[in-house]
Amino acid sequence: MKGKVWKYGDNVNTDVIFAGKYTYTLMPPEEMAKHALEDLDPEFAKNVRPGDVVVAGKNFGCGSSREQAAACLKSAGVQAVVARSFARIYYRNAINLGLPVLQSAEAAEALEAGDEVEIDFTAGKIRASDGREFGFPPFPDSVLGIIEAGGLIEYTKKKL
Repeated sequence: MKGKVWKYGDNVNTDVIFAGKYTYTLMPPEEMAKHALEDLDPEFAKNVRPGDVVVAGKNFGCGSSREQAAACLKSAGVQAVVARSFARIYYRNAINLGLPVLQSAEAAEALEAGDEVEIDFTAGKIRASDGREFGFPPFPDSVLGIIEAGGLIEYTKKKL
């Protein structure tokens, strides 16, 4: 899948990914997508397209452990989040929901908003349309299986 880069900085916390005021409001995924990153980038939810990629600095997803912070990005069509580093709980929540989170300091620094990228999850490569290539540690088969299944619940159902 190819997509456009949305670029953000360090310490993007779960409250700006999915505002706390919505945390205890039941809403379907398509409604959650409308609120993705609204406090950080009001244009994101209106303009993100399936296959787009969020790129950020260090400690992406810090803050509270809310799963909606990963779910809203996935529901908005984000194909992956690339960052210098991730908060541990956000990383696990994203994988459990089937949202690939890729740690690549080189890509996080070099990619700019609007760049077009393609991600090869198996090879561990991010390719920019201008020919630049960045690596990331490929997922173990078990994690790749969770992502390909669309999340841990679907992966588990297939295994039963």
